[in-house]
Amino acid sequence: MTTATGRTTPPGTVVAAFVGFLVSCVFAVTSVGVLVGTRDDLVDALRSSGTSMTEEQLQSAATVTQVTFATVAVVIALVQLWLAFKLRSGRNWARVLLTVFTVFQVGSLFVGEGSATLPAYGGAAVAALAVIASYLPASNVYFDTVKRAG
Repeated sequence: MTTATGRTTPPGTVVAAFVGFLVSCVFAVTSVGVLVGTRDDLVDALRSSGTSMTEEQLQSAATVTQVTFATVAVVIALVQLWLAFKLRSGRNWARVLLTVFTVFQVGSLFVGEGSATLPAYGGAAVAALAVIASYLPASNVYFDTVKRAG
């Protein structure tokens, strides 16, 4: 686990968790693409909700919704990406924050009357597996070793 330079190399479980969080970031960005492709469905849903909006207002509301969702998803993906690199370097606080993010990510699948996309389910599943990998015994030893060395 320690190299000739004195640096501790992450075990396979931490590398697997790192890769899992990278893949989860890809799923998050993919879900943005899926949402952009469902603009007409979003406008139709707004229209059928019995709103008194004009067509221009419906289109504007759909645009605002898509831009807001895309911005939030990209920011979360970037933060998750940064945390994944910190996880790989042995920062336990990053492991804890990624766990919290993953809990919220999984919880978000059950909000919004089944509006989650297939990439959202895939990303949450991969992130959950990455969290599990980051808490396996070899990972725990790695985080303890980095903490003592630091």
